Amino acid sequence: MARSDEAAAFSCAVYDAVQQIPYGKVTSYGHIAKLIGTPQRPRQVGVCLKHLSQDAEAMFNHNNVPWQRVINSKGIVSPRSQPSGARNQAAALQAEGVTVTTGALGELMVDLLEYGWFPDELPSETEDEAGEDE
Repeated sequence: MARSDEAAAFSCAVYDAVQQIPYGKVTSYGHIAKLIGTPQRPRQVGVCLKHLSQDAEAMFNHNNVPWQRVINSKGIVSPRSQPSGARNQAAALQAEGVTVTTGALGELMVDLLEYGWFPDELPSETEDEAGEDE
Protein backbone atom coordinates (compact mmCIF):
# COMPACT_ATOMS: atom_id res chain seq x y z
CA MET A 1 0.00 0.00 0.00
CA ALA A 2 1.39 3.39 -0.99
CA ARG A 3 1.92 5.85 1.82
CA SER A 4 0.34 9.25 1.52
CA ASP A 5 2.47 12.37 1.49
CA GLU A 6 0.88 13.30 4.82
CA ALA A 7 1.86 9.97 6.41
CA ALA A 8 5.41 10.26 5.04
CA ALA A 9 5.72 13.82 6.38
CA PHE A 10 4.43 12.69 9.78
CA SER A 11 6.96 9.84 9.92
CA CYS A 12 9.81 12.16 8.96
CA ALA A 13 8.76 14.63 11.67
CA VAL A 14 8.67 11.83 14.25
CA TYR A 15 12.09 10.50 13.26
CA ASP A 16 13.62 13.98 13.21
CA ALA A 17 12.24 14.73 16.68
CA VAL A 18 13.46 11.41 18.10
CA GLN A 19 16.94 12.09 16.72
CA GLN A 20 17.06 15.16 18.97
CA ILE A 21 16.54 13.27 22.24
CA PRO A 22 19.87 13.49 24.08
CA TYR A 23 21.94 10.40 24.79
CA GLY A 24 20.99 8.94 28.18
CA LYS A 25 17.54 10.59 28.21
CA VAL A 26 14.03 9.36 27.43
CA THR A 27 10.74 10.95 26.48
CA SER A 28 7.22 9.72 25.83
CA TYR A 29 5.31 8.96 22.65
CA GLY A 30 2.90 11.71 23.67
CA HIS A 31 5.64 14.27 24.11
CA ILE A 32 7.03 13.55 20.66
CA ALA A 33 3.50 13.96 19.27
CA LYS A 34 3.19 17.30 21.09
CA LEU A 35 6.59 18.53 19.89
CA ILE A 36 5.67 17.90 16.24
CA GLY A 37 2.30 19.63 16.57
CA THR A 38 0.01 16.61 16.75
CA PRO A 39 -0.61 16.04 20.46
CA GLN A 40 -3.59 13.81 19.70
CA ARG A 41 -1.41 11.22 17.89
CA PRO A 42 0.91 9.48 20.40
CA ARG A 43 -0.08 6.03 19.18
CA GLN A 44 0.87 6.96 15.64
CA VAL A 45 4.30 7.95 16.97
CA GLY A 46 4.61 4.41 18.29
CA VAL A 47 3.52 3.00 14.94
CA CYS A 48 6.20 5.04 13.16
CA LEU A 49 8.87 3.73 15.50
CA LYS A 50 7.57 0.18 15.12
CA HIS A 51 8.02 0.48 11.36
CA LEU A 52 11.43 2.18 11.48
CA SER A 53 13.57 0.70 8.73
CA GLN A 54 16.24 -1.88 9.49
CA ASP A 55 17.96 -0.91 6.22
CA ALA A 56 21.11 1.06 7.08
CA GLU A 57 20.85 2.76 3.65
CA ALA A 58 17.42 4.26 4.48
CA MET A 59 17.36 7.95 5.38
CA PHE A 60 15.86 7.10 8.79
CA ASN A 61 16.76 3.71 10.26
CA HIS A 62 17.46 1.81 13.49
CA ASN A 63 21.05 3.03 13.43
CA ASN A 64 20.38 6.78 13.22
CA VAL A 65 17.04 7.15 15.03
CA PRO A 66 17.39 6.34 18.76
CA TRP A 67 13.98 4.63 18.98
CA GLN A 68 14.88 3.15 22.38
CA ARG A 69 14.64 6.60 23.99
CA VAL A 70 10.85 6.76 23.56
CA ILE A 71 8.76 5.07 26.26
CA ASN A 72 5.24 5.51 27.58
CA SER A 73 4.11 8.43 29.72
CA LYS A 74 4.24 6.34 32.90
CA GLY A 75 7.94 5.66 32.41
CA ILE A 76 7.33 2.09 31.31
CA VAL A 77 8.99 0.43 28.34
CA SER A 78 5.95 -0.49 26.28
CA PRO A 79 5.37 -4.21 25.82
CA ARG A 80 5.81 -5.63 22.35
CA SER A 81 4.32 -8.53 20.46
CA GLN A 82 7.54 -10.41 21.25
CA PRO A 83 8.68 -10.31 24.90
CA SER A 84 12.29 -9.83 23.76
CA GLY A 85 11.39 -6.43 22.24
CA ALA A 86 10.97 -4.67 25.58
CA ARG A 87 14.09 -6.37 26.94
CA ASN A 88 16.07 -5.25 23.88
CA GLN A 89 14.88 -1.68 24.38
CA ALA A 90 15.79 -1.81 28.08
CA ALA A 91 19.25 -3.15 27.21
CA ALA A 92 19.78 -0.34 24.68
CA LEU A 93 18.81 2.23 27.32
CA GLN A 94 21.06 0.63 29.91
CA ALA A 95 23.94 0.82 27.42
CA GLU A 96 23.39 4.60 27.47
CA GLY A 97 23.57 4.68 31.27
CA VAL A 98 19.81 4.80 31.87
CA THR A 99 18.75 2.78 34.90
CA VAL A 100 15.90 0.41 34.04
CA THR A 101 14.13 -1.28 36.93
CA THR A 102 11.57 -4.08 37.02
CA GLY A 103 8.22 -3.33 38.63
CA ALA A 104 6.04 -5.63 40.70
CA LEU A 105 4.24 -6.90 37.59
CA GLY A 106 7.44 -7.44 35.62
CA GLU A 107 7.20 -4.16 33.71
CA LEU A 108 10.46 -2.45 32.76
CA MET A 109 10.54 1.09 34.12
CA VAL A 110 12.61 4.27 33.84
CA ASP A 111 12.53 7.13 36.36
CA LEU A 112 11.24 10.07 34.33
CA LEU A 113 12.32 12.56 37.00
CA GLU A 114 15.92 11.47 36.54
CA TYR A 115 16.06 10.56 32.84
CA GLY A 116 13.10 12.38 31.31
CA TRP A 117 13.52 14.90 28.48
CA PHE A 118 10.49 17.13 28.05
CA PRO A 119 11.41 20.44 26.36
CA ASP A 120 8.71 22.90 25.29
CA GLU A 121 10.07 22.79 21.75
CA LEU A 122 12.64 20.87 19.77
CA PRO A 123 16.24 22.12 19.95
CA SER A 124 16.25 22.47 16.15
CA GLU A 125 13.34 24.91 16.36
CA THR A 126 15.14 26.96 19.01
CA GLU A 127 18.24 27.10 16.79
CA ASP A 128 16.14 28.16 13.78
CA GLU A 129 14.60 31.02 15.77
CA ALA A 130 18.02 32.17 17.00
CA GLY A 131 19.29 32.23 13.43
CA GLU A 132 16.35 34.37 12.31
CA ASP A 133 17.15 36.99 14.96
CA GLU A 134 20.64 37.56 13.61
